Amino acid sequence: MGDPAHFSVQGGANPHTRTRWGTRRHVDRARAIEQWQRLRDTLRDLGARVVVVPPDPAQPGLVYPANAGFLSDVDAERPHGDKTFYLSNLLPTRAGEKDHYRRVLEAEGFRLAEFDERHRFEGEADFFPVGDAYVFTCGHLERQRFVPALRFPPWRRIYGFRSDARLEPQLTAIVDPKPVHRFELVLEAHYHGDTALCAFGPRREHLLAYVEALAPGDRTRLVQCFGDDTVIPLEDADAQRYAANAYTLSTGGESFLVMPGGVSARLLDQIRERGVTPLVVDVSEFLKKGGGSVKCMIGDLGVVGAEERVEAGEG
Repeated sequence: MGDPAHFSVQGGANPHTRTRWGTRRHVDRARAIEQWQRLRDTLRDLGARVVVVPPDPAQPGLVYPANAGFLSDVDAERPHGDKTFYLSNLLPTRAGEKDHYRRVLEAEGFRLAEFDERHRFEGEADFFPVGDAYVFTCGHLERQRFVPALRFPPWRRIYGFRSDARLEPQLTAIVDPKPVHRFELVLEAHYHGDTALCAFGPRREHLLAYVEALAPGDRTRLVQCFGDDTVIPLEDADAQRYAANAYTLSTGGESFLVMPGGVSARLLDQIRERGVTPLVVDVSEFLKKGGGSVKCMIGDLGVVGAEERVEAGEG
């Protein structure tokens, strides 16, 4: 997790970060820090070790380390030194974060790898395991800008999406023999795949899905890839609260799903019916001002080996 001491809206690079007039939203930092601490404490109470990325006033986006990259074998019980973390190529306004993530990950003992900087890629926000496969989400890449519009105010901002589809062959090679299913995003408010899709459960075998965020042809294909029994369609109200931007964690024989506040009782019941305990944490300052919720605030460093757990005092 990224220390929120300097959390603010700097680039305004998604629809949640700006007012209808196009101005950047103002963060209530005291409230954000309180919410961040509650999420951190919830994870610790579940037995997770939380590694904190130090703050930098020039890089307020460090509070969203799901964009740092991805760990290809995130669920494998092996030492950190046997795993490779693939660093992201972020938007220009957040590109400076990479060096911060590199230092923290090197200190944790991970091997690091990078992609060609010509291809934008935003890590596990767009590339993540679902059951025995992986999902890669991408959309039309745009130069972010304001354009004229027939409305009031007479302009709108173009945001586009984040990860370059041309990276699919490289991603597929990394996780081979697991298949990779690519889906196109079409709603700018759901600019990353982890805002519309969330795999959860002990084997990530269940899938929350806001299918309206996907291209029409991909909505049917999602069910074809994973099955009716796997996919739980999200209603609009839950999707707008970023219900899919949740963090799955299994420990001590139990499975949990840490979710943003405000999700419906019906959805919570659907999760419990699958043997998973939902835990709700209010991180609204991060969603309403920065466009990221629970999962965006967590970079998943996966399961460690038994020896490392003993050394860390976790077993």
